[in-house]
Amino acid sequence: MIAIYTLTSALHDEEAVARMTQQFLNSLNIEYAFKGTNYDSYGTADLDLLYVRTGGSESKFLEALPTLRARSRRPIYLLTNGKSNSLAASMEILSYMNSHGIEGEILHGSTDYINRRVTALVAIEAAFKQLKDLRLGIVGAPSDWLISSVTNADAVKQRLGIDLVKISLDEVLRRFNAITDVEVPEALAARATTPHLQSAVSDAQRLYLAMRSLCDEYQLSGFTVRCFDLLSQVHNTGCWALARLNAEGITAGCEGDVPTLLAMTLTRVVTGVSGFQCNPANIDPERGEITFAHCTIPLNMVERYELDTHFESGIGVGIRGFAANGPVTIFKVSGDLSRFFVAEGTLVRSEAKPDLCRTQQVIELDNAADARYFLTAPIGNHHVVMPGHHAAALRSLLK
Repeated sequence: MIAIYTLTSALHDEEAVARMTQQFLNSLNIEYAFKGTNYDSYGTADLDLLYVRTGGSESKFLEALPTLRARSRRPIYLLTNGKSNSLAASMEILSYMNSHGIEGEILHGSTDYINRRVTALVAIEAAFKQLKDLRLGIVGAPSDWLISSVTNADAVKQRLGIDLVKISLDEVLRRFNAITDVEVPEALAARATTPHLQSAVSDAQRLYLAMRSLCDEYQLSGFTVRCFDLLSQVHNTGCWALARLNAEGITAGCEGDVPTLLAMTLTRVVTGVSGFQCNPANIDPERGEITFAHCTIPLNMVERYELDTHFESGIGVGIRGFAANGPVTIFKVSGDLSRFFVAEGTLVRSEAKPDLCRTQQVIELDNAADARYFLTAPIGNHHVVMPGHHAAALRSLLK
């Protein structure tokens, strides 16, 4: 439900303003609850709109502002039809907000434009409600080679409402060692086509159970794990565990890469899937064609998958997933949320070359020039590939 609150100068005739209000709001063809000047429930609706109905209402805004900010720190959206100098008042109010560090926007234009913008804002507000107070785990320190993937936890909390929780990798190992009897899922066992994989799938499933237990105890909506340490500690990988957990709704990332975990979390609230954490293995900057690869992918993103070893180590269980060809979006945010990259393209084929990480996707960018970003100003090496075109939604979310 959309809540409509009002700002009106006392100089205007209330009866005439009320008629104008009814006509304007009905023309928008949106489902709303009219709240008037009762701000007690401000911040609880799917979207709150402050309808500036007349000029001269700037002082009314200043009177209401402490109450509005006490109830919500989200941007303030000013709705106006432009009549009775309401657009001028809205501009004055927004100028005041900008000078005082309050985000906001004026919704003004054709009814079609306002409807589209309201729809987009409802989706953005829903996404932020999902993000608020999420707990994401950092299990073990980020991998040593992630020298640029530094995260500002305060910025993440302030801008997205997400809490980052540091957890020792020993927590996973303790749970792993406590699991002595494990039943390997039929879907996993059936794909263990070599003696190595047949002996490795049991420990891969134990790692899944250990990570699932960790998420339950720490109330995590997602995590990233320093997974390469598992190669020496348990002689296996987290690839199967992450693939399955992502499909079950727990956003799970590799190598302790927190910025990529944030990108995957934002991907989930926009698309409903975590996205494929991967890195470019080959780039044709002239054609805008990029091969992305990694040894795991969410099981709900693929049409089929095979098991293989982990590429770099040749041990454990890796995932070779084959996703449907079609439109995709490539996305990444920086650890302090000051930068992001988003581009759209088409997954043209999946490959299974032996000299790359097991899941390989060849993507043609819609704008070939976007490939220059990867060669001139990349945000780390890992990026997130998701099905569908979602650049506009991601840009709005991070604006």
